Amino acid sequence: MSKQTHEFLPVLESVIAARRATDPEASYTALLLSRGTPYIAQKVGEEAVELAIAAVLGERERTVSEAADLLYHLLVLLADANLSLADVSAELAHRHAQS
Repeated sequence: MSKQTHEFLPVLESVIAARRATDPEASYTALLLSRGTPYIAQKVGEEAVELAIAAVLGERERTVSEAADLLYHLLVLLADANLSLADVSAELAHRHAQS
């Protein structure tokens, strides 16, 4: 996996932040954010279940697609909670240091 691939997540995070100010009728991200935390959390749950099912069925392409959906919705949920990938990365690094 290239470095460029990993660099896209912060770009997506920035796009999500910018979409807060967008009309919900013109942006799916803005629509999600306008519906609030419970709705976004439900979407995260749905995508997690779809990912798990695709993985269990051994459907490689669908697993990748569902993982992308889950990451996107997770980033929206983090933005809604005023959290970032940096916050999650810091927690992971902290856990790693303790193990």
